[in-house]
Amino acid sequence: MDRRLFLFTGIAGLSDPAALLNTIAPAPVTHTGDAAFDGWSQDFLARAIASGLSEQLVRDQLKDVVPDPRVVADDHKQPEFTRPVGDYIKSAASPARIAQGVRHRSEQGPWLELIQRRFGVDQGVLIGIWGLESGYGLDEGSYDVVRSLATLAADGRRRGWAETELSDALRIIAGGKIGRSELKGSWAGAMGQTQFEPSEYLTKGVDIDGDGRVDIWNSPPDALGSSANLLMQAGWKPGQDWAREVRLPPGFDYSLAEGPKQTPDQWAAKGVQRADGKPWPPADLASPCQLLVPAGAYGPGFLAFPNHFVIRSYNNSVSYALSVGLIADGVEGAPALIAPWPVEVPLSSDDRTGAQASLKALGYDPGAVDGRIGAQTRAALRAWQARSGLVADGHLTADLAQQLEQQAAGLGLASSLTP
Repeated sequence: MDRRLFLFTGIAGLSDPAALLNTIAPAPVTHTGDAAFDGWSQDFLARAIASGLSEQLVRDQLKDVVPDPRVVADDHKQPEFTRPVGDYIKSAASPARIAQGVRHRSEQGPWLELIQRRFGVDQGVLIGIWGLESGYGLDEGSYDVVRSLATLAADGRRRGWAETELSDALRIIAGGKIGRSELKGSWAGAMGQTQFEPSEYLTKGVDIDGDGRVDIWNSPPDALGSSANLLMQAGWKPGQDWAREVRLPPGFDYSLAEGPKQTPDQWAAKGVQRADGKPWPPADLASPCQLLVPAGAYGPGFLAFPNHFVIRSYNNSVSYALSVGLIADGVEGAPALIAPWPVEVPLSSDDRTGAQASLKALGYDPGAVDGRIGAQTRAALRAWQARSGLVADGHLTADLAQQLEQQAAGLGLASSLTP
């Protein structure tokens, strides 16, 4: 007899000692042979139950789940953060994708008009998100969302977020209208034609077509309406622009990029002008906006209005938000950008992490040394460029990465360069 059972047999009123034992040492949730994954799943069970989920539901949904190595690999190579910005945007907002957007806008016209009246979000922006997220519903992703989120949670880099989303995916299943087999999406757990996270589905999903369920997988109206609801709740300003291309004068102080938000007139006092020479609409004139130079001093510049940052609530990438806006402009018949994107050599992973580690070693704060050149790394790079007498545009190139590593090594900081 199990010694633990023997110790409990004398407890008054205990009719099933084995049941009590199971409450003390519950059976493992998974048996994958991966000790780290199995240990995580056992710990997650307790947290999930504490959050109100049924133990049986969690066991049923995780019992056959094994970690997906593709998910961890994809998590470290997101194109918005690793490809040259010009290459990404030229592909994302290509003429072909814009032409497809024009056609889909026509097909969904009545629904889009209803959605815009209800939520105030521009139809072209919704088309841009739809096109980028799933190619207008053609590529929603075939990953098992529960498996993807469990893999990310066990991996640990974004455990808190992944566990929250996994719990919400289980709540969707518990709701009974969407089954596990329908929960398909991207490697990161985003679902449907506009790639909603499970938490967003529960809080922002709307039934536009009136069939009694929020079907972001098979109903374009539901997918587009849900995205519009998300953007509205994030602060979308009807009637305002998202961003405009601008020209910068010779000798401009590029360290102002991604810095202070000022009105177009205040930027004009610094020599910043609309690239197309048109006047600013009244709604934009009163709005503070931020200067963006995503490809540095040799690529297009933009003044980004509040709606640009609302788009980034969907995906916090400058490249992504610019691509959505440029698709929207193209669908509306606007001309292409005036300034060309520079031709750049893609940075290797070593270039990116080496530059971040060098900045850190030199006393700047690029954030995590993870190879993702985000806003914090760009701010640190601008500070280093300014101090080094370079154009402080915050744009990392292979040459700059080499200069950074050489400078750090020359100061005896080479040992600090290992991430």
